Amino acid sequence: MKRFVVLTLTVCAAAAAASSVRAAELVYFNSPACGVCERWDQEVGVIYDKTDEARRLPLRSVSVHDEKPVDLAHIKGVTFTPTFVVVEEGREVGRIVGYISDYFFWDQMAGLIKKAEALKNPSVTACSDPASSAGSSRC
Repeated sequence: MKRFVVLTLTVCAAAAAASSVRAAELVYFNSPACGVCERWDQEVGVIYDKTDEARRLPLRSVSVHDEKPVDLAHIKGVTFTPTFVVVEEGREVGRIVGYISDYFFWDQMAGLIKKAEALKNPSVTACSDPASSAGSSRC
């Protein structure tokens, strides 16, 4: 019986630790009444899961009409839809408010991914040119 209790407590502690640190994600705040959200869904949403960006930042869809999940309570100021928030290790890295076109969306996503990488790896800056062998900045 004592082994069972120790094992149960160990499993519960491990599960709690794992759930407290979420992987990086792209949180998509949307509304079913939002025509721009519908356009994003048709132009980007249908392919997002097949992209390199999705492998780095899986998409999580949250309706602004629903109660905000507890783990996203720290995200403030979502007024307009669509709003895309990059969350890394439980904190907001940056956001995209609105949607103009797929071109602008992917360009903004590239910047947010660089910013997230810079936070994870301080030797990389958000404006480093990865193609440069010396890692010189383009800022």
